[in-house]
Amino acid sequence: MSIAAIPDVSLVDNSEQRTPLILVLDCSGSMSGGPIEQLNAGLKLLEQELKADVIAAKRVRVLLVEYGGMDNAAISGDWCDAMDFTAPTLSANGTTPTGAAVEVALQEIEDEKARFRQAGVAYTRPWLFLMSDGQPTDAWEAVAEQCREAEQQNKVAVFPIAVGNADMSVLGQFSRNGERGVKRLQGLQFKELFLWLSASMRVVSNSTPGGQVQLPATDSWSQVPV
Repeated sequence: MSIAAIPDVSLVDNSEQRTPLILVLDCSGSMSGGPIEQLNAGLKLLEQELKADVIAAKRVRVLLVEYGGMDNAAISGDWCDAMDFTAPTLSANGTTPTGAAVEVALQEIEDEKARFRQAGVAYTRPWLFLMSDGQPTDAWEAVAEQCREAEQQNKVAVFPIAVGNADMSVLGQFSRNGERGVKRLQGLQFKELFLWLSASMRVVSNSTPGGQVQLPATDSWSQVPV
């Protein structure tokens, strides 16, 4: 059975246009301690900020893919409207299967778009928010190429975020803009990062599909190379 054949009740009840946001989050062992605690606090903040905005609460669709453990990339929950999103509490352990996580995310995006089309719901370009603090521990090059191609074809907007000692050149291969498309988190400023993300989602969810938007500045949380 095609996944698009299963109607999504929330798409029937709420026919507002949607902005899909898929968060691909590094939960490997190197994120333990302060980083994972701050990441969890940031996710709670994202939940609160999106729910507090009347438009974004109805239009932003959220899904999490967490990767860590023994080369494990797992979907956390189901796609849901921001008004129904509850931030999970993530734990850190294991390896960094970045390739597997992004592959899962790209497929989830296409499946969700198929559900939109079936329900007759308009949507803006999905966001793939990729966060990593280390080197991939799996085969990632082919998936990175697939990710770049999807972005080139306007199927997705990719936002790679480097935490700690993450390799900018590797993360850059997931973006059509290369390393220029990667933002490095300054310290553990996850709060500022997720405030920026929620503000960006409010802007995009208010836009017209296919239109152009001006995103908020990233100065509050990203390092500027010199």
